[in-house]
Amino acid sequence: MLSVLYFARLRDALGVSSERVDLPADVNDVAALVAWLRKRGGAWEEELAPGRAFRVAVNQDMADAASALRDGDEVAIFPPVTGG
Repeated sequence: MLSVLYFARLRDALGVSSERVDLPADVNDVAALVAWLRKRGGAWEEELAPGRAFRVAVNQDMADAASALRDGDEVAIFPPVTGG
């Protein structure tokens, strides 16, 4: 089981701040997780579409699409933050 956290614009658009998910066996990296979440359709498909700006961290370390996922990981998905 994986914990997935959503922040800021994504939390608002998706209507959820966190969830625990059991992943299918073929979802073992960040790219596959995002594709799997996008299959939910609606706001999921729109907000996690290719080209949309968002970042992913796994266990509080920045991750890329190839980052591996393991049972018990915490994944955070959030929009890029700008400072000012």
